[in-house]
Amino acid sequence: MTQHAPSIPSVGLDFGTTNSALAIKRADGTVELASFLDHGQMTNTFRSVLYFSHPEEDEPEGPPVVAGPDAIRHYLRADPKGRFMQSIKSFLASKLFERTRVYTRSYTLEDLIAILLRALRTAAEAQFGDLGTAVVVGRPVHFAGADAAEEETLALRRLRTALQASGFKDVTFEFEPVAAAYAYGTQLDHSEVVLIADCGGGTSDLSLLRLAPARNATTPGPCEVLGNDGVAMGGDVLDSQLVRHLIAPQFGLGAQYRAAEKLLPIPNWLYTQLERWDHVWFLHTRSTLELLQTIQRSATHPEHIAQFLHVITHELGYPLSRAVEETKFALTEHDVSRLEFLSPPVALHEPVTRPAFEAWIDSVLQALDACVDRLLTQCQMAPAAVDRVFLTGGTSFVPAIRQLFARKFDATRLRSGGELTSVARGLALRAYQQ
Repeated sequence: MTQHAPSIPSVGLDFGTTNSALAIKRADGTVELASFLDHGQMTNTFRSVLYFSHPEEDEPEGPPVVAGPDAIRHYLRADPKGRFMQSIKSFLASKLFERTRVYTRSYTLEDLIAILLRALRTAAEAQFGDLGTAVVVGRPVHFAGADAAEEETLALRRLRTALQASGFKDVTFEFEPVAAAYAYGTQLDHSEVVLIADCGGGTSDLSLLRLAPARNATTPGPCEVLGNDGVAMGGDVLDSQLVRHLIAPQFGLGAQYRAAEKLLPIPNWLYTQLERWDHVWFLHTRSTLELLQTIQRSATHPEHIAQFLHVITHELGYPLSRAVEETKFALTEHDVSRLEFLSPPVALHEPVTRPAFEAWIDSVLQALDACVDRLLTQCQMAPAAVDRVFLTGGTSFVPAIRQLFARKFDATRLRSGGELTSVARGLALRAYQQ
């Protein structure tokens, strides 16, 4: 009796700033998303986070570093808290990040991302079986922090190295909005000129394409990419404005301290670090803690610095980020929300209105609006010639983002769906075409 080895599926991987997703396309044409257990429920997204156990943790569970939903579970149970890292993708283009020390070990950025990707792959293979060595991976049009071509090259090289360390030796990159177009195209019954707007955690990316209907519902039809553009701004930048206006003032932003018989402003860079989820864990260094302790002794509001120190020394970046995200999500449904965060001595109950939030993020909205105009000009396309605008990515839920596209293209042409998974689905379809 002849035995046949199981066929290896076509794999698409969307490594995101906030969430990641993996999808496969089988030989029978079906596309499936990997599922992950998160707080007792199954989800199709894998949080792009890492947790390193504290050396003095009473009862550490499992390995010293875990990723995804397990990282969150370990963090929440740990006492004392270890090191929690998020938004790691944001460092890919940074020449300044070569390696970092976490307790007794040193890690390169590629090491950190490979740990995350291996965990994601292991969880997906528990569901699908062997994923093989080939993968199509999404990439932003412009990586966060990449101001030159060499930084884009650096980001891709680092990402490829991490993917290969996780078992994917044959890596193909595809623009994330183009991948989303593959997913959108499976539902077409006529040709369309489509603008894909993929607004994620770290970047907002645009692709203008001409799509034709597919021969069957499981395969995208012909796709002509007319142009791509993007801005290195996403949900993390929106979060930073909530931190700047609602949290930082309670932690001493704008206050003063006395040094050499002079009143000096508390250094702004401390709060710039607080505003970036990928930088919060950098605050927990001996030099930064000593600086804050010195400032606290002569600050005009020492209780504010005490709260700042509490958040840093107790590794509260993750719950603080969740409180900010919940406030942002609430503003998608309501005109008024409140940022709530309680960890004595920290007690934040800060009200915020949607108009105030939209005023704070106006620079982001203007940059995205200019990017849309730039892409249309590049493609010599008038807004009226765009048949559909497909919005995807978690930040596309923000009402001001949707209103921007509605004003420019008319709300009747807007479409959305699978905001957190359409890129992964499209990448799997792209892998199958290869």
